[in-house]
Amino acid sequence: MVQRTLRGKWEKLEEEARRIRESEADWEFIERQPPKIKAALKYYVKEGDLYVASRIASLKIEEFNELRKKAGIPNVA
Repeated sequence: MVQRTLRGKWEKLEEEARRIRESEADWEFIERQPPKIKAALKYYVKEGDLYVASRIASLKIEEFNELRKKAGIPNVA
């Protein structure tokens, strides 16, 4: 039962983080990007995984992180 409670709390936190990333993102900027970059930024908004998003974009993590900032997507953990 404790495990279910913790899982539920974790899922709520993840959902809230996703909502924050989604609401703060500059969607016009994101939509203007080339397909790989756009897909990576959308993935990051949904999942919050900088490493995987940088791989989707074929960028170094530092490069993708700068792009994330330009897109107005907060780094919510």
